Amino acid sequence: MSRLHCRSCGTELKHSFLDLGHTPLANSYVKKETVWTADKQYPLHARVCGNCFLVQVEDVVPPEDIFSDYAYFSSYASSWVEHARNYAESAIKRFDLNEKSFVVEVASNDGYLLQHFVKQSIQVLGIEPAANVAAEARKKSVPTTVAFFGRETALKVRADHGPADLMAANNVLAHVPDINDFVAGFEALLSDEGVVSFEFPSLLNLIENVQFDTIYHEHFSYLSLFAIEKCFSRNGLKVFDVEELSTHGGSYRVWACKKNADRGETDNLKKVRQREKAAKLDALVGYQNFEPRAQKLRDDLLAFLRRAKAEGKRVIGYGAAAKGNTLLNYCGIDQELVSHVADLNPHKQNTLLPGSRIPVISPDEISDIKPDYILILPWNLKTEISGSLAYVRNWGCRFVIPVPTTEVLA
Repeated sequence: MSRLHCRSCGTELKHSFLDLGHTPLANSYVKKETVWTADKQYPLHARVCGNCFLVQVEDVVPPEDIFSDYAYFSSYASSWVEHARNYAESAIKRFDLNEKSFVVEVASNDGYLLQHFVKQSIQVLGIEPAANVAAEARKKSVPTTVAFFGRETALKVRADHGPADLMAANNVLAHVPDINDFVAGFEALLSDEGVVSFEFPSLLNLIENVQFDTIYHEHFSYLSLFAIEKCFSRNGLKVFDVEELSTHGGSYRVWACKKNADRGETDNLKKVRQREKAAKLDALVGYQNFEPRAQKLRDDLLAFLRRAKAEGKRVIGYGAAAKGNTLLNYCGIDQELVSHVADLNPHKQNTLLPGSRIPVISPDEISDIKPDYILILPWNLKTEISGSLAYVRNWGCRFVIPVPTTEVLA
């Protein structure tokens, strides 16, 4: 077997973080016409670099197989669209953006964010690899280029449109196998005093709250500020600020600029550095013993579902999210324990979840099924989901959260 090396610094990978076995791609929903075809399974083993401490899975699947026709549309989560609107308003004010400014989002999805800049007459460009998703963005008057981002794409965009004053990259940094070429693209496209924000789930939160279900093939890397600063510095960027967000169960919004830009470090950046140092994310000891905690979470959830079945209770899931598919497949949960999963996204409805083969239905069907429990798979949206489904309490249905422990909401 060939040796594996860190995608950021090149060091040989020798240390396991969590081995999830062989699983299907988390966003490869099974269409009814291909139901007799077995799901392709790929190894899903997260390792930690002993030098720069980037947690990562090997890129066993080409990005084109994952992202060229993608089933995730950001605008189906209303709280995420509101998050994007708040970001746009704040960035416009903080960096004095106007109609002469140029804003670029990488992995711009369906225009959920850039639409808010368009409404303020600010020039924008989305860069999105999935053609089906980019088409939705154009319907929102968001000009979108279909391409994978890296230094070559950045230089072409700069030649065609000029340098960017603001760039955004939300929940995409983890999705790129060649992280150095990707980061170098931002240095190439930014203006001398331009800024870029990267949002990504915090590895510190993943470890503290046993969020192993955020590990799947589409996420090549699991990011700490510590590992990111090393990668950015290698590729011409420096971090000057970090915001801690509640999104995705706990995220960072890292603000960076070119190394020579005139921007000083904020107190918040220093505070987050200290928090990660206290958690020992700058040493291997900070990454040990995670796997037994994931196994306990799995065992507790299975015990609850088996008990519910023995009592004649019916359980369905809500939210056909990628993290849910990791959870279901790692736990070995199928239709015997969770009969259906409801999801608002019509692109997912009338499909089967990869691996577990649980049918995906419209939320409109929940009142016909009248479940006793609804397992909220995208637990980071539990407030939004339990609020929108409050009517199920009329027949005594209760919500269940699987992470960080199995919890039945009151």
